[in-house]
Amino acid sequence: MVKQARAAVTRQALISAAAEVFGADGYAMATLPAISSRAGVSSGALHFHFPNKEALASAVENAAAESARALTEESARAAKGGRLQALVAAVCRLMDAVADDPVVRAGFRLGGDPSRKSEAKLHDWWYEWVRDALVQARGRGELAEDVSAEDAAVVIVASTLGLETLGATDRYWQSAERVSQLWSFALPRLSPAE
Repeated sequence: MVKQARAAVTRQALISAAAEVFGADGYAMATLPAISSRAGVSSGALHFHFPNKEALASAVENAAAESARALTEESARAAKGGRLQALVAAVCRLMDAVADDPVVRAGFRLGGDPSRKSEAKLHDWWYEWVRDALVQARGRGELAEDVSAEDAAVVIVASTLGLETLGATDRYWQSAERVSQLWSFALPRLSPAE
């Protein structure tokens, strides 16, 4: 049992270290020696848990997807003002996680990295979640009649992923102020006039 606990700790350390390296350097430039060094484990320990860089990247992206799903669902349950309010809360929480959590940040970066094929499809999941929230908002009369849920989802997802991408080199773009600007621009258009 002690070996299993130690193995779980090592695996988590590798995922955290890989997230930091992938987040800073991107997939193509990240190296397994840099990751094992940052995690404080041997190359052999890294290869025991992950046979190659792609397996490690997939583990980071899967961990990010798990965190993102939990954040958005928690936001949706906690929102008292309906589905549109749940969407606003979920975007704010997710963007906070992108700014503060290296695993979530790296997961989104890996999901859009052209040097690899993503298995977790984090960007696709995010689009589906946003679109579903907007479709539900439409059903509850929370969306302006002339607004398409599909079109609004494209704008919101493109905006949030754009802030995430710009924030990779300048944290200014991942600030709460930038997210607030997004919503102060988008909410009047999305909400019914009354």
